[in-house]
Amino acid sequence: MATKLQSAMENLILVFHTYSGKEGDKYKLSTLEMKNLLRGELAELLTASRDPMVVDNIMRDLDDNKDGEVDFQEFVVMVAALTVACNEFFMDYNESCNKGN
Repeated sequence: MATKLQSAMENLILVFHTYSGKEGDKYKLSTLEMKNLLRGELAELLTASRDPMVVDNIMRDLDDNKDGEVDFQEFVVMVAALTVACNEFFMDYNESCNKGN
């Protein structure tokens, strides 16, 4: 039986490859594939940002080598950064809730 971390890693790989390869390189996300992934998998976070250019900005920031595509390594960097941001948010939120008690 896989551990929670192993399952999380497997899911990350599966999500990437679910969206990659629909057009162009099957090991990279095109701009459209990345937009579909973000809208399909992170819709709540995108809605919360209220920035109509958020997807384009994320794509531009992720595409380190400026080839117009996001490879798996660039994708994992995004997921890690978002995870850190969410962790910081929840830590701050929990601290503020505990102060109220």
